[in-house]
Order: sequence, then C-alpha cells, then structure tokens
Amino acid sequence: MIGRLNHVAIVVPDLDAASRVYRDTLGASVSDPVDMPAHGVTTVFVTLPNTKIELLHPLGTESPVQAFLDRNPSGGMHHVCYEVDDILAARDKLVADGARVLGGGEPKIGAHDKPVLFLHPKDFCGTLVEIEQA
Repeated sequence: MIGRLNHVAIVVPDLDAASRVYRDTLGASVSDPVDMPAHGVTTVFVTLPNTKIELLHPLGTESPVQAFLDRNPSGGMHHVCYEVDDILAARDKLVADGARVLGGGEPKIGAHDKPVLFLHPKDFCGTLVEIEQA
C-alpha cells in the first residue's frame, strides 16, 4: 500500500528565513510561498533529488499548525507524507486495521492538487502521517 516518501513537513515561525536557509545556505531549489486557505497554511516546497521538504507557516489565527508553533516556538517536524495508489482503498484498509483517519475521513485536496488524508500520530509511532493519492 505505502508508496514513496512524497515530503517531510516542517512548521516554521518565519517562512522567509526558512526559505533563505534552504535556498542560500543549503543550495536547494525553493518554491514561492503559496497560501492554502482551505488548510490554514502557507507552504513553500524545497525540491531535493529524492523527495521534497514542505515548509509550513500558519495562515491566520485559526490555522491547525498554530497550536504546534505555540508549543514549539522554534518550529519543527510536523508530518511525513507517503504516496498511495488509491487513497480510498488505502483509507478503507487503514480503518479496517484500526487506524484513525483525522478530519472525518474524506480526502481533501492538498498542496499538490491531489487528494490527501491525515492519520492519527498515536497510531503511527508518534508521527502524524499524511497519505496522498499518487
């Protein structure tokens, strides 16, 4: 079921500063910021040869990552995203196996314009997992 690692997401308190670190210090290709109001975040993607890093910053006070940033003012790793061939089949198997799907269980369109779901971190070794339709 699980496919390749699509990205690792990091919540950052300053999106411009984080972008500069990846672009100027590490020499990575860094996208422009994109506001995602439906998810309450602004994203920047850092492209690596084998995957991506997603830099996340709260978009508004109701952002789901604001609480994370409140608990971790310096930011930190937020989630990992794996690709799946069929998100609905993956969801159904995960639920049948006892995993908890967050947000009501219906996929939303994510940053790559593909359906995504988030899985409860307590079911995955303390890590918030996002699955994305490949």
